[in-house]
Amino acid sequence: QVQVVESGGGLVQAGGSLRVSCAVSGSIYTINRMGWYRQAPGKQRELVATITSGGTINYVDSVKGRFTISRDNAKKAVYLQMNSLKPEDTAVYLCNAEIREYTFSIYQDYWGQGTQVTVSS
Repeated sequence: QVQVVESGGGLVQAGGSLRVSCAVSGSIYTINRMGWYRQAPGKQRELVATITSGGTINYVDSVKGRFTISRDNAKKAVYLQMNSLKPEDTAVYLCNAEIREYTFSIYQDYWGQGTQVTVSS
């Protein structure tokens, strides 16, 4: 069984920094894309950043230049360094991983429970 666990959220003042981490464990053959999404109260879930196994990175325009996504394939982990945080970055940040559990299985999306990031003004 696959588990996706986030950590590192918290409360920070505007202009500050936070780093959130995500570790994947369980029955895993290979991981393709990993990424971070966020969901604020009353809003739809939105993509923040993704990174493929080959290192291709994608950011939503609102975080470009402020957030950096990285991954450690050996640790099956993905990280999001968030700098120059703004109150509008406040949301639950969710980790997503596209995983193939077995050699002949298809890729499926797995989600963590999320970690709260709150930016005060």
